[in-house]
Amino acid sequence: MTSLKFMAIPTDITRAYQSGQPDAYGRVPERRVSDGSGVPCRHCLTDVAAGDEYLILAYRPFPDLQPYAETGPVFLHATPCERHPEVGDTPDMFLSREHLLIRGYGGDDRILYGTGQVVRADEVSETAAGLLERSEVAYVHLRSASNNCFQCRIDRG
Repeated sequence: MTSLKFMAIPTDITRAYQSGQPDAYGRVPERRVSDGSGVPCRHCLTDVAAGDEYLILAYRPFPDLQPYAETGPVFLHATPCERHPEVGDTPDMFLSREHLLIRGYGGDDRILYGTGQVVRADEVSETAAGLLERSEVAYVHLRSASNNCFQCRIDRG
């Protein structure tokens, strides 16, 4: 099986948002307090604990504007947290979800039609590895199955 790297939002980008820099829509991230349910930080790849502050902001996980460069809401801890290591196993945060959406992208950052699928959390690594065995798939996005929100990028290990 192809080895994997789960790529959280980079630390430099996260720190910019945590310091109040504008998001992909040019707006300052919103601050909220977590109730402890369903607030996944896209930097440390853990859920924000109840009572902790978090940010909501528009994030575009693509290098350039183009028709497939989706921008959507993500959550980050409001205070600095450690970036999740680029390990090969599915991060625990995702294993606590029932289902996730996986979608492959080409080297031109466009969706490769026919690669999108909703999978059980325990099938993420196997499904992503299968997609990345295809030469036309440059990387994979892991997204919320219910809301399509970006979770992380998956690269070959």
